[in-house]
Amino acid sequence: MAEEENTNHESSELSENITETKSEEENTNAGLEALSVLREEPTVEVPREPIIDKHGRSYATGKRKNAIARVWIKPGPGKITVNGRDVETYFARPVLRMMIAQPFDTAERNDSYDVTCTVTGGGLSGQAGAVRHGISKALTYYEPGLRPVLKKGGFLTRDPRVVERKKYGKAKARRSYQFSKR
Repeated sequence: MAEEENTNHESSELSENITETKSEEENTNAGLEALSVLREEPTVEVPREPIIDKHGRSYATGKRKNAIARVWIKPGPGKITVNGRDVETYFARPVLRMMIAQPFDTAERNDSYDVTCTVTGGGLSGQAGAVRHGISKALTYYEPGLRPVLKKGGFLTRDPRVVERKKYGKAKARRSYQFSKR
């Protein structure tokens, strides 16, 4: 009789363990199914709203080296004004003008926006890079749908390279003074 009670007790414990194991497996399976459903569901980006001021312009700040450009864009025939002067007179080198036009070429928006900008600091190359950065950001504010195209082209990333500082005991950042043996 005592043996029957032990076997009944053991079998009831086994059945409880089995049901607990099954419920744990079901919970795990349910969790995995929920994860797989989450993974299959594509991430939906919320469409961004255009950022346009009361004058119908978008504003952005572009930076490169020590140059800072404040850029305003609005729909127009494609006239670019830098510090109150035409782009051909301010940036005389064709390479710099081509650099400024790159965001429009990539976004296929040539001659559809007027650009007005003020640039300070740095040299002409840094200023052209700052204007390009500012134009790219302003385009994404005016037309948020252009962001993936400009991001892929690398126009929205600020170029972090700047001049290395001069160290003491050196002529420049790394250049040593001329060595004299005697």
